[in-house]
Amino acid sequence: MLLSGTHVMEGSGRMVVTAVGINSQTGIIFTLLGANEGEEEEKKKKGKKQGVPENRNKAKTQDGVALEIQPLNSQEGIDNEEKEKKAAKLPKKEKSVLQGKLTRLAVQIGKAGLIMSAITVLILILYFVIDNFVIHRRPWLSECTPIYIQYFVKFFIIGITVLVVAVPEGLPLAVTISLAYSVKKMMKDNNLVRHLDACETMGNATAICSDKTGTLTMNRMTVVQAYIGDTHYHQLPSPDVLVPKVLDLIVNGISINSAYTSKIMPPEKEGGLPRQVGNKTECALLGFVTDLKQDYHAVRNEVPEEKLYKVYTFNSVRKSMSTVIEKPSGGYRMYSKGASEIILRKCNRILDKRGEVVPFKNKDRDEMVRTVIEPMASEGLRTICIAYRDFNDGEPPWDNESEILTELTCIAVVGIEDPVRPEVPEAIAKCKRAGITVRMVTGDNINTARAIATKCGIVTPGDDFLCLEGKEFNRLIRNEKGEVEQEKLDKIWPKLRVLARSSPTDKHTLVKGIIDSTVGEQRQVVAVTGDGTNDGPALKKADVGFAMGIAGTDVAKEASDIILTDDNFTSIVKAVMWGRNVYDSISKFLQFQLTVNVVAVIVAFTGACITQDSPLKAVQMLWVNLIMDTFASLALATEPPTESLLKRRPYGRNKPLISRTMMKNILGHAVYQLTVIFFLVFAGEKFFDIDSGRKAPLHSPPSQHYTIIFNTFVLMQLFNEINSRKIHGERNVFAGIFRNLIFCSVVLGTFISQIIIVEFGGKPFSCTKLTLSQWFWCLFIGIGELLWGQVISTIPTQSLKFLKEAGHGTTKEEITKDAEGLDEIDHAEMELRRGQILWFRGLNRIQTQIKVVKAFHSSLHESIQKPKNQNSIHNFMTHPEFAIDEEVPRTPLLDEHEEENLEVPKAGTRVLLLDGEVTPYANKNNNAVDCSQVQIIASHSDSPLHSLETSV
Repeated sequence: MLLSGTHVMEGSGRMVVTAVGINSQTGIIFTLLGANEGEEEEKKKKGKKQGVPENRNKAKTQDGVALEIQPLNSQEGIDNEEKEKKAAKLPKKEKSVLQGKLTRLAVQIGKAGLIMSAITVLILILYFVIDNFVIHRRPWLSECTPIYIQYFVKFFIIGITVLVVAVPEGLPLAVTISLAYSVKKMMKDNNLVRHLDACETMGNATAICSDKTGTLTMNRMTVVQAYIGDTHYHQLPSPDVLVPKVLDLIVNGISINSAYTSKIMPPEKEGGLPRQVGNKTECALLGFVTDLKQDYHAVRNEVPEEKLYKVYTFNSVRKSMSTVIEKPSGGYRMYSKGASEIILRKCNRILDKRGEVVPFKNKDRDEMVRTVIEPMASEGLRTICIAYRDFNDGEPPWDNESEILTELTCIAVVGIEDPVRPEVPEAIAKCKRAGITVRMVTGDNINTARAIATKCGIVTPGDDFLCLEGKEFNRLIRNEKGEVEQEKLDKIWPKLRVLARSSPTDKHTLVKGIIDSTVGEQRQVVAVTGDGTNDGPALKKADVGFAMGIAGTDVAKEASDIILTDDNFTSIVKAVMWGRNVYDSISKFLQFQLTVNVVAVIVAFTGACITQDSPLKAVQMLWVNLIMDTFASLALATEPPTESLLKRRPYGRNKPLISRTMMKNILGHAVYQLTVIFFLVFAGEKFFDIDSGRKAPLHSPPSQHYTIIFNTFVLMQLFNEINSRKIHGERNVFAGIFRNLIFCSVVLGTFISQIIIVEFGGKPFSCTKLTLSQWFWCLFIGIGELLWGQVISTIPTQSLKFLKEAGHGTTKEEITKDAEGLDEIDHAEMELRRGQILWFRGLNRIQTQIKVVKAFHSSLHESIQKPKNQNSIHNFMTHPEFAIDEEVPRTPLLDEHEEENLEVPKAGTRVLLLDGEVTPYANKNNNAVDCSQVQIIASHSDSPLHSLETSV
């Protein structure tokens, strides 16, 4: 059925509906896209409002495949069971890999900062109280109360300052800036990002499942070889060498037996290639007619569409197209074209060198496959057979297609090439170096697909890999019931490189299986490319879906995360590079910020405990916070990507944000800064020969001592920002620094602002003017950060066994346990509400157990009082609590060959569809059977559903 979006304007006819709703092919695609989730929720809400108990069997589906049909039950039981099974079975969708890691890390840092600030305030208050009222035994005088309160307020402000500095509130800003900057730049690389988090997710990609046509190839089909009259032409033949009769048959067979919407148009630019409009394969054949110096327009003008007597259109089942015309001399002629392996099986005659019809036996067909078809396919050519048949004995039964499409006469076999894009092999080589596995998923012949994969570099001779067809793939991964088993799939996908003759469901199954797999060192992050409506489910399921901007359908674009505006695989490699750059930019910012966090919190805490005051004042800490949050995020999050990003393996889902090398840098620079700060705090006045600023009275003016401490601290952060540009232990921290004008501007602008604050800030910033020599000393200590960074990089990370990684992602087990009832996992909410979720879960289970006990007692009582047989559906529904669980027979997924041996249900048998309605047994050619499993229930006279009747 292809009636969606069309109108029947006139005429009469009969139509057999083989599948409707979610059982149709379109329904299956939209079910996999999640289109029916909202409708089911609305139905449940309506059912609850009306208070009517449900009496229909619900088919629980997971990714479009029926899992089981629930027994009849009460609404109360259904609700509880739905909640349990939804929480247990339905996979939860993470917002993004990076977001999950950042949220967990931010919550942990926030908790640590809150504890440190609370301890700081507590120690300051206790120190003040014990020192004044216990050691010095001073009485609490009422006139001194305002002063005491001012001290307590000062302590509280110091505690708040520690908290503000500790909490990484600049983290969301850094992520947003980095993503927004990357998205803008990716537009120039032909990547239109629809979902912001897809950008950073692409940086973690470990696998790419790519379409072939238009992505790896140019989507410009061209006939390059032909087999005509017992001769294999490896280059297109001249029309002079062909018999005129054969030439006419070829021209007519192609021109008439093609959609008239397919045509060759003049090039848009002078000197360019002619434009192909319509079906690309048909355009290649029309181009073949043009190359034979013939005009297909003249043939179409002579035989317009109105004169076509009957057309058997192309579809995925036929894999061929046939058109019938009336011959001027009487009778009919049918032209056919299609996949060579399909059409040749229906040919019993062939044209020889002289254009005469000769018999074509099975051994001739096998010889032709061996000598012509397979060599063409091995070179990556799509083979199309052109044939015809004459009907001279009256009008045949056109509706009997199997009888019509036989006894054909083969005219020619052509080999169509879709050239590989010249830049694709290099792009795939980059993916391999970057640790990304590229797989081709196509509907083409397996030999053609393997040849194209070899040309692209996806498959290399000598590698241990698998190339499978869709049927073989399903046979290997499904059990006897037709259900996909993850264990079987885990044995296939690591070596699978080419999946040929695949259906939309096969592509979706492969992508889902790879994502859900737990084999290997790390969980996989999968990107998928597609252009058709059939690719929608796989695009939606993938971690990142790439739709084609030129050839892509609206459904594919809507299901995707990124649209390739040039339909080119090379753009995916650029997306990987930008994604990794986003991840690295966030890591650079974290390395810088956590160094400041550690130093500022320890300085404030230690200074408060020893000197009863923080060496860094509240306003100064806020300025530092502004530097490390807003300015640093702007500077470090806008670093441009480099080719070196593609020379390492992907991080994956489980790789922590803060590596051991980053931890070495954070702690190493913290040691340097703390040493300098504590030296200046306790010996700075002697070194600079100035007055001490320690233990100054409450409202004393700013001192040079503490101004030097503040200035040195800020300058150290400024130079450490340059160190933070490298997070993998690189020595040259200045590499490419002038490519990032934003970074240079931020560093220079911060330095100028610091000069203004120190020299003119005065009391608001607790600063006083410094001499030139003092400024040079501050600058020298700041530059020391760069020298110290070189010292740190010489220390091998492997020797520092005590260092731990931080910022791990959420594990699969934690998601399953903690995300019950959530449609989309919010890591912050999950972290904060974990105890609450566990509490409600316990209460819910207790309530369920109480209801089960009550239902058991009620059922036992009713079974004693009432007869067991329920003769009427009305009597049955008056006891909703009493339900008998019956095992429902399951029908395994059928292969095409197995369908022939299937025993067809009798006339009285009805089928229970997924929506609960009973219908007669569906047509065995229903495509839905290939993609989902249905439950067949024999309806007996004593069944409560016996009164429901349908008919076609």
